[in-house]
Amino acid sequence: MPNIRSAVSGSALGMLALAALICGPAAFAQAEAEGVWPTRQWQTSTPEEQGMDSMALANLLDFGKTRSLDSLLLVRHGRIVLDAYYAPYTSDIPHRINSSTKAVVGTLAAIAHKDGLLDSFDHPVLDFFGDRSVADADDRKKAITVQHLLDMTSGIDWKEPLDGRPESVIEMSRQRDWIKFILDRPMSSAPGEAFNYNSGGTHLLSGIITKLTGMSAADYAKAKLFGPLGITVSNWWRDPQGNSTGGYGLALLPRDMAKIGYLYLRNGQWEDKSLLPPGWIDKVSHATVNMNMPRAPDLRYSNLFWALPDKHVYMANGYHCQLIMVLPRLDIVAVTTARDFCPLGRLADLISGAVKSETALPPDTTASNRLADKIREISTEKATETGETPGTAAAVSGRSYKFSANALNVKSISLILTHPSPHYDLELYASDPSQPSRRFIGPIGLDGLYRKADSIVGGVFATKGKWLNGSTFEIERQAVGMDELQKWTLSFDGDRLHLRGRDRAGREVSADGEAGG
Repeated sequence: MPNIRSAVSGSALGMLALAALICGPAAFAQAEAEGVWPTRQWQTSTPEEQGMDSMALANLLDFGKTRSLDSLLLVRHGRIVLDAYYAPYTSDIPHRINSSTKAVVGTLAAIAHKDGLLDSFDHPVLDFFGDRSVADADDRKKAITVQHLLDMTSGIDWKEPLDGRPESVIEMSRQRDWIKFILDRPMSSAPGEAFNYNSGGTHLLSGIITKLTGMSAADYAKAKLFGPLGITVSNWWRDPQGNSTGGYGLALLPRDMAKIGYLYLRNGQWEDKSLLPPGWIDKVSHATVNMNMPRAPDLRYSNLFWALPDKHVYMANGYHCQLIMVLPRLDIVAVTTARDFCPLGRLADLISGAVKSETALPPDTTASNRLADKIREISTEKATETGETPGTAAAVSGRSYKFSANALNVKSISLILTHPSPHYDLELYASDPSQPSRRFIGPIGLDGLYRKADSIVGGVFATKGKWLNGSTFEIERQAVGMDELQKWTLSFDGDRLHLRGRDRAGREVSADGEAGG
């Protein structure tokens, strides 16, 4: 059994010992963990002190490399046992958690109910938008409740398949009033009849939170969730009306993502306060809404969390494996951030497989050293190969190439390659034609290593480039802390530049530009 921290009082020690006598070591470990609160900072431990195998965790980090993880963090019995970051991502950069934002919005709705602001999860949604004229407000639309939004069973016609193009989200993002767009959608089924993934529904929840509290979901989170948990670093996108985006757009540090998971692991309790209403987490952990995914038939949904009931696991899940995974039977919270999809069941099994005991294991120097070496390895960027610099580099350096509207959204690009500090000047068309273009200036690594630009609202961009031949330059621009990687090839031919890459949907596209005057 690991040493009890000095913060535990003598009377608490007696209660812990009683728990061990009555219920055994599992209850003892959980009773001890309940006195560990990471509000100011997380306590850390070796895996073996918490009954986990360092060698298995080293292998888990290798698995993470195959799934383009940016980070992997594990908490057991209230203490961090693994905290690893894959270069060029680092622990101090907030990471977009994509649709895990939905679970945070659901948590805020639960807090509003606990605080008496939301009278019932069965409250009809249209009641909160009585100041709006809603199209096609038939009996089915009037029957939509907050709980239907929480379970993705609203019946609103919405095209956002989990394995395809999110057409409705794209269309919504082009509107000046997102809430109006969602409310005016026709109905495709009766509320409660079928699961249909819908980021619009969670945006309505964000709007409802604002109606109830008089503040944005982001500000309410700072007051009622992030504040109590000690989360001080966050940013959150807003729609054109100023509402916090309900389906995505929140950025947090991985250690703070783990705090949200720990709140759920501790059944909504934080220090001496109960933040969530009774039954909320029980409904999450016993999710029953069938997600109807043929390739993952065991997945269930509830209160904006995904669940694998057979594995006793539930999670906040964001696009490209932004996960807050809770394994209550093992007293574990796992957090991943990434740039690719990951197999949820496989990941849960690998984490579970690293657990060898409810009490401390003997120290294992060999395994501990292997894990430490693996953490150093993944956190150290390795240079990729670079080609020889052709004479073309000097000819194109500093020239600005301009593009008409294109699928890559590039308006102009200039590469300054012969300067002592190579850099780029990139201008992108806004996705909304009524908005101004965006300009980015940042360094380029020509030695096979990324160079990071200054942090901006959109994240930290890291860029490197190399010559593939005498006229073709390849540039990789990664939004560190997001799941985006732009990999473009630039083929120079006199005053013309042919640009090739993939759009957000992964389709190969191209654009042609010309050097400016």
